[in-house]
Amino acid sequence: MMSLPPARRFDWSNLAIRVASATVLVPAVLGAVWFADYPGLSWLFLVLVAVAVALLAIEWGAMTAPHAPIRVSTALTVAILAGAFLAHSGHMPLAWGAAALGAIAAALVARGVAERPTNAAFGVIYLAIPVICLVWLRWMPEGRQWTVLLFVVAWAADIAAFAVGSALKGPKLWPKFSPNKTWSGLIGGLIAAAGAGVAMAAFSDIVLSLQAGALIGLVGGLATMAGDLWESMLKRRFGVKDSGDLIPGHGGLLDRVDGLMFAAVVLAAARLINHLGWAN
Repeated sequence: MMSLPPARRFDWSNLAIRVASATVLVPAVLGAVWFADYPGLSWLFLVLVAVAVALLAIEWGAMTAPHAPIRVSTALTVAILAGAFLAHSGHMPLAWGAAALGAIAAALVARGVAERPTNAAFGVIYLAIPVICLVWLRWMPEGRQWTVLLFVVAWAADIAAFAVGSALKGPKLWPKFSPNKTWSGLIGGLIAAAGAGVAMAAFSDIVLSLQAGALIGLVGGLATMAGDLWESMLKRRFGVKDSGDLIPGHGGLLDRVDGLMFAAVVLAAARLINHLGWAN
């Protein structure tokens, strides 16, 4: 039997590693999101956020500040967690203010150790905005449902884009920065994300119409793809293949949540529109 040419082969070994990693990570993440409403367990979600922020800051420091990664990473962690904890306490203006001041402080730290201050400041902004949005989303009314919606939409988009793009190939989406991503993967990811939004609206207790679920899923999926492409561009700029090697089959944590971060901002905006009744 004639084998497929190398460009058409599906990387099943990499898929198996990805599935194994997801089998460990997905229950842990959803468990922290779901059980945080139970008495005495609200700390679960905050611990998840704090650990993720520390790991993301470490990866950003290693990627952008090779001569003093620990100091830059520490500055980023403190700045971002300050905003996250203020958001958790319901002080949103202070949370955004802390992120802005944290960006300035991180830039000063980077400058003091002969690293690029703009990279440190951008790292705070890049990571703090989705983290604050995520924390706000989780502690809003129906926060558990909306946070699960966020993860389901982003994961559906990411998984479908990988599977469809690997199987069908076709024209490249943005070969200059991400040679492996294709238009077929983009379309497959968007369809899956919209379907995930409809499924959540239909079968969960979230208060959304099917049309709203489809629209939120579609826009959230598009944001997921945009975040993935943005991260690819950043890695190309800093001359690295992956942000780290923390997660087998995925690279670093930043490689895994790049699309989720953009989707968190979009879902938070959708939740705000829903909360204020602007969509009624």
